[in-house]
Amino acid sequence: MTSGLEDPAARAAALRAELERHEYAYYVLDAPTVPDAEYDRLFRDLQDLEAAHPEVLTPDSPTLRVGGRPSSELAAVAHALPMLSIHTETDTTDQGAVSFDARVRRALGLEVSAPPVTYAAELKFDGLAINLRYEQGVLVQAATRGDGSTGEDVTPNVRTLHRIPLRLRGAAPAVLEVRGEIYMRRDDFERLNASQAAAGQKVFVNPRNAAAGSLRQLDPAITARRPLSFFAYGLGEVQGWAMPATHSEVLDALAAFGLPVCEHRCRADGPEGLALFHQEMAVLRESLPFDIDGVVYKVDRLDLQQTLGFVSREPRWAVAHKYPAQEVATRLLGIDVQVGRTGAVTPVARLEPVFVGGVTVTNATLHNQGEIDRKDVRVGDWVIVRRAGDVIPEVVGPIAERREGELPRYDLLEAISHVCPECGSHVVRGEDEAVARCTGGLFCPAQCKQALLHFASRRAVDVDGLGDQIVNQLVNAGIVRTPADLYDPARVSQEVLAGLERMGEKSAVNLLAAIDKSRDTSLARFIFGLGIRNVGETTAKDLARHFGKLEFFLAADEAALLEVPDVGPVVAHCILDFLAEAHNREVISVLQREMRWPETEPAARPSVGALNGKKVVLTGTLPSLSRDEATALIEAAGGKVVGSVSKKTDYVVAGSDAGSKLEKAQQLGVTILDEDGLRCLLKPADAGAPDGQGMLFGE
Repeated sequence: MTSGLEDPAARAAALRAELERHEYAYYVLDAPTVPDAEYDRLFRDLQDLEAAHPEVLTPDSPTLRVGGRPSSELAAVAHALPMLSIHTETDTTDQGAVSFDARVRRALGLEVSAPPVTYAAELKFDGLAINLRYEQGVLVQAATRGDGSTGEDVTPNVRTLHRIPLRLRGAAPAVLEVRGEIYMRRDDFERLNASQAAAGQKVFVNPRNAAAGSLRQLDPAITARRPLSFFAYGLGEVQGWAMPATHSEVLDALAAFGLPVCEHRCRADGPEGLALFHQEMAVLRESLPFDIDGVVYKVDRLDLQQTLGFVSREPRWAVAHKYPAQEVATRLLGIDVQVGRTGAVTPVARLEPVFVGGVTVTNATLHNQGEIDRKDVRVGDWVIVRRAGDVIPEVVGPIAERREGELPRYDLLEAISHVCPECGSHVVRGEDEAVARCTGGLFCPAQCKQALLHFASRRAVDVDGLGDQIVNQLVNAGIVRTPADLYDPARVSQEVLAGLERMGEKSAVNLLAAIDKSRDTSLARFIFGLGIRNVGETTAKDLARHFGKLEFFLAADEAALLEVPDVGPVVAHCILDFLAEAHNREVISVLQREMRWPETEPAARPSVGALNGKKVVLTGTLPSLSRDEATALIEAAGGKVVGSVSKKTDYVVAGSDAGSKLEKAQQLGVTILDEDGLRCLLKPADAGAPDGQGMLFGE
């Protein structure tokens, strides 16, 4: 006689029960009970058992979640109880809750002195309504809303959704139809669109469209690969169940059956409580991981719902209290461009005015040429515009079916004739880059403030005291336009500076002294201060060492630049584009007369230091050395400080609060030193060092 677990049917039942417990914990409670590998092992055991004994396969088996055979069409399903729509309250103020409460009280014949009506308030999800039919606790059918009377059978697809239980927990009714919303989380939506784009496939306009398209696939295997979620919020047909007295208790019961029910809900007495919930969810709306377009109010007592009944196929006892629309359709009239403080040239949609997110919108960002190409947005299209909270409105995508004729594609560089609309400098777009940029970094008015702040920064020429507030005033008043203007006494004088807000004679004198002090700098700091794209401190030092003089650097062609260590084609082209702009050359020429640096910088030469040719990464805070001091010591010993850890890294010098760089070094087996270890390494070879001193990890 075999034991229960040796019997295939009993073993399959035990595996199903165990997998169901783990799925409920993971997908509903968000509290995993076993590692993924263990779940996968149990799943494979059940698959193997069902393959060997097909008779043990049941409709609630978790193995059905991988998707079944494709169908030729979605069959029609007549709903046992109609899936009716809810009346929408378009007054987005508190008055919307007051109006609904007044209608309910009138319909119930309540006097003014009668106690307030108790309501259930919950979120209005922006997804696709679904009806799940459970018989004896097992999911037997899933259907879309359709026209309310007849929907589409999507049972094989819904079985692939891990958040929907294939069997209810506990003592389930003979028949229980659960109504809810299939939706897609925002983060899942972004990942899906990224993978679709990478595969050269269609991207979705918004999470709702993605959810609807995923659920209505003819091939369940496709649905199984889509990250769909579900919330239950109501009932359809019910048989063999002692119904709770209130809607709130119904939701509690559905949660006890193992169905996901949203935590953001409450019971509220009267319109004040409803309005408060509406306000609180409006504040929370942007931080939610999924989209909502309002909240739903329902009379909580089910007997009062029956009394109120329906009108025009809408329940009198419920209402959807909307928020201002976040997505609307309008016409794209044209595309303008804006130049940002970093030189990025951004396309901006000029729209037929439309009310969205509580304001009238006439312009929206299109991000860059890459996004325009990916979304295939064309002037003349009807487009979907999204505005969420205080976020700048954006064009989500075109409504392709409303496109009239063959509209031309938009090319930003052609539209502006490759010229910056702010300064007339050339605009370039690097190979495999989505963003176009103005090359007039030292001259362009749009980039003026950023250029000044970068040029004056501590790691560049270091003008102590020249910060955001002063730069803003100097630029806004038209006193300074380029870094060269800082050294013009006719523009920047003690009298001018003293007249700025929150300045005075003493501060003006100090700033003038700092400007004069900054004249004495190095070629490396000067090159870094120019703000050439992709030229950081380390590259600037390499360029200064290699060329020795500014004149040689300015005259370098691509071949000469590629001879500099770690300067590749991308960096070389960035330098050449920058120096090809006459406006930048003019500013550099003025600065060259004003600045003072050694006649010839140390040229690149073989190093004989302890770190000759070694690449070192600094991370964390060292006990006594600043980042600059440590860098200077390493470079003096022939080493090179780099920003990221790789297999080519020779040492990582780690201080307190070291983060991911230290972890990566440990993973790659890179030698890790503390400050003492670095100092020991830098000592002359005959000085010696205590064994292992200062070495955290390594040989």
